[in-house]
Amino acid sequence: QVQLVESGGGFVQAGGSLRLSCAASGRMLSSFAMGWFRQAPGKEREFVAAINRIGGITPYADSVKGRFTISRDNAKNTVYLQMNSLKPEDTAVYYCAADMTTGSVPPRGKYAYDYWGQGTQVTVSS
Repeated sequence: QVQLVESGGGFVQAGGSLRLSCAASGRMLSSFAMGWFRQAPGKEREFVAAINRIGGITPYADSVKGRFTISRDNAKNTVYLQMNSLKPEDTAVYYCAADMTTGSVPPRGKYAYDYWGQGTQVTVSS
């Protein structure tokens, strides 16, 4: 079992930046591929970014590519999402998730993930 806690969300103007953190407890984060997802009101939860267990493979959604960067510090049991050039359409609740499978490429599908955090709200004003 692993517990995930997101932090770092908030209110920011368009063009601004935020850094989200996802702290894990209960198991070593190095056992998991990690993903970030987001869900806006009335919409499905969607993939944002993922990172494999050692950090060498990092797929992104097209909508955030070039603006967001996912990273991990296994020694700190923490995964990060650096979000730059934020847009109003980035407004959502952001969730981190952990995947126990051992494939080299972290999954984009939300159903592949075994554990989820409670989410952190990001609001971007125009």
